[in-house]
Amino acid sequence: MSLLEIEKLKLDIGGTPILKGIDLAIDKGEVMGLVGESGSGKSMTALAIMQLLPQAAKASGRLIFDGIDILSSTENAMCRLRGDDIGMVFQEPMTALNPVKTIGEQVAEGIRWHTGANRADAEARARQILDRVGLPEAKFPLSRYPHELSGGQRQRVVIAIACALKPKLLIADEPTTALDVVLQKQILELLKDLVDEQKMGLLLISHDLAVVADMSDRVTIMRHGEVMEDGETAQTLSEQVHPYTRQLAQASMHVPERPNKHAASATADNLLEVSQVVRDYPGRRISLLKKGEPFRAVGGVSFSMKPGQSIALVGRSGCGKSTLARMILALDHPTSGDIRFMGESLVGKDEAKLRPFRRNMQVVFQDPYGSFNPRHKVERLVSEPLHLLDHKPSPQERRELVANALHEVGLKPADMDKYPHEFSGGQRQRISIARAIITRPKLIVADEPVSALDVSIRAQVLDLFADLNQRLGVAYLFITHDLTVARAITDEVMVMHDGRMVEEGRTGEILDHPKSDAAKALVDAAPDLHRAIARRLQEQG
Repeated sequence: MSLLEIEKLKLDIGGTPILKGIDLAIDKGEVMGLVGESGSGKSMTALAIMQLLPQAAKASGRLIFDGIDILSSTENAMCRLRGDDIGMVFQEPMTALNPVKTIGEQVAEGIRWHTGANRADAEARARQILDRVGLPEAKFPLSRYPHELSGGQRQRVVIAIACALKPKLLIADEPTTALDVVLQKQILELLKDLVDEQKMGLLLISHDLAVVADMSDRVTIMRHGEVMEDGETAQTLSEQVHPYTRQLAQASMHVPERPNKHAASATADNLLEVSQVVRDYPGRRISLLKKGEPFRAVGGVSFSMKPGQSIALVGRSGCGKSTLARMILALDHPTSGDIRFMGESLVGKDEAKLRPFRRNMQVVFQDPYGSFNPRHKVERLVSEPLHLLDHKPSPQERRELVANALHEVGLKPADMDKYPHEFSGGQRQRISIARAIITRPKLIVADEPVSALDVSIRAQVLDLFADLNQRLGVAYLFITHDLTVARAITDEVMVMHDGRMVEEGRTGEILDHPKSDAAKALVDAAPDLHRAIARRLQEQG
């Protein structure tokens, strides 16, 4: 008998079918990959196992965990199971953690509740598990708060909470989506080690086929609440019997066609020049009268961009990429050095003098939904940068400009009368791009613009970026930790590490033949679907 058995699981919310007869099984010590695009039902399957479904949800079928019928269990019974026998790691650790409680309190809380241990014993066990997930006491005392940790460190805390009582089943829902490739590799290796040591089952939910191919023993591929294909990982992903599996695999490795790509002229004047830029932040206060040493986020960075050029800025989380981007966008100021855009220095200019530059420099954020006011319709959201124009457009002209921008990103003019929540994640990112191009900027800074998107939607958005570069000659500075994206969309790559540029050059040359240790670490840690499948097939002989 399997540790977890799901048969004909159906789920509807308010009469809308979400899951349409899911079959899935996980054995002890086995890693099951659950793959699919947003809306496929992956997370709802996980929430059904945990019985954390919305109030209007109705589930039927069989869901048996270690001999226990989950669907007929009471809330009290589920409270005893959650955290003790079933643990869950959520996608976004900052929202999964309580910001006003220390990490020690949060790891010890479940231990005390399930075992009845006193505070001292619970904290001692919390210390052990935090050490186990790579957060040693010397650097990460129990008194730390979540906001004092990086994204990868917070995710380790969430894993510590989920694994504190050695559960029989661990559910990891997109546990590495927001992490850089080196941290992603570390987190996945940690999960694999925990599976091997504790012989627990792991349900790994992801839209990244390369990660699943590298980690899982078996894979289930979902779409629209149904299982499209399932089986042993290497065979399923190499044979790709179902058309949807082939579609996902092709999208994972998609490279936009750029046969007539807008070429950056070598003789053209530089559009952007960054010269020896340094950014220091004050040190943390040690006492009322003393502060620690200043922290250098960016240390002496220099580079330039031509009109129409596309450059990737890659590096691990915390290396200074976003800090540098904020200074380029004149949202922060350098401690020293100079930033010149369109031939003029941006340093020291007030908002009035920055106005003509802002219309020619726009930004696309990682999370489009978070950058939109949910109470505003698309017309207002997309037209926001129009206030930067010298001539204020009339209401009719504004609608025409918005309609044209939406058309250029593959949306309909009628979409301007809708709200952000009425669109999918990929469509919202298209709206974000429409807002960025409506003033016809010369430079777009794209900060992780596709990291949270499904592979097929990511392929569409990358195609859109390539098309706008070709048609409009827009220059891009892509900030990313995804080397696949860098290879697909950019001409050159700059590798940043500890606030400094350690390597730069043509994209293919840097990614195929990295010279610096930082670039080698990124390339070695980057998941690769073909390489993972080949390794799994070789292991099977």
